[in-house]
This record gives sequence, structure tokens and C-alpha cells, in this order.
Amino acid sequence: MGLFDRLANLLGFRKKEVNVLVVGLNNSVKNISFTAFDMSGHDRHRPLWEHYYKDCHGIIFIIDSSDKLRLVVVKEELDMLLQHPDVAGRKIPILFLANKMDLPDSLTTVKLVAGLGLDRIQNKPWHIRATNAITGEGLQLGIEWLTDQIRDIYINKR
Repeated sequence: MGLFDRLANLLGFRKKEVNVLVVGLNNSVKNISFTAFDMSGHDRHRPLWEHYYKDCHGIIFIIDSSDKLRLVVVKEELDMLLQHPDVAGRKIPILFLANKMDLPDSLTTVKLVAGLGLDRIQNKPWHIRATNAITGEGLQLGIEWLTDQIRDIYINKR
């Protein structure tokens, strides 16, 4: 079972609908449902991402923390996402899931924050969570954070 499958299994309790790009949950989210779009990170699929930005209320950006060589590509794609007109001016929360943290040579979340320049993101809430798609470790806490952000920004209008 992959990371997206685990995320999809966490989704539920349909009362209010919120769209989340790429994309969970315990009782803290019982009044929110998610529509998730699993957007492949393969280079030929990346141009499709922007068609979903306009209507999304949150973004889950999955990073393979064990693939140090692709970090430059990940940063370029993240920069393009953040500069897109449908994202740049909006307070869309971004959850970064650092997957494969169980592998011995994976980058720590601190190194990922530095390598991707996440600390420069000023106009939208973001959070990075170490995850393991095989065990599900870290997923629920990450989704709970995203849910709280979406609730505060779009439902409670804070």
C-alpha cells in the first residue's frame, strides 16, 4: 500500500467538502471530507498540476527523503508551484510529507527544510512531517495539522 493509498484510507466523515491537492482521519476531522487528487510527480504529468490549483484548499507535497539527487528537481517544482498565480496570492496550507524516513540514508526534516528553502515560505502556513508509507507513521498527525489549517482558514475564516 502506497502513501496515497494510506492517505485515502484516512479520509472520511462527509459533512463539509474541501478540495485538497495530492492528497485524513480521527474524530478531529469528523465534519470535513476531502476530495483528493493523486498527482503523479513524474515529469510528464507535472504540467497537469496547475489545472487543480484554483480550486484547492490545501496541498500535500510528498517528498522522497531518501532520494538526495532529486532534491534539486523537487525544489524547482516547488518554486514553480509557489509562484503560480492560482497559488501565490492565496493562503493555501501546504503539508510536506517526507516519506521513506525509515531508510538509513534519508534526509532529516531539518535538512529538507534547508535544502528546499521552506523557511522562505512566508504567506502560507506549512508543516513538514516525517512519514513512512509502509507503516503509516506520521500520516495522521500531518493530516490533522492540514485539517486544522483548512478549518481555520476556509471554514472558520480566521
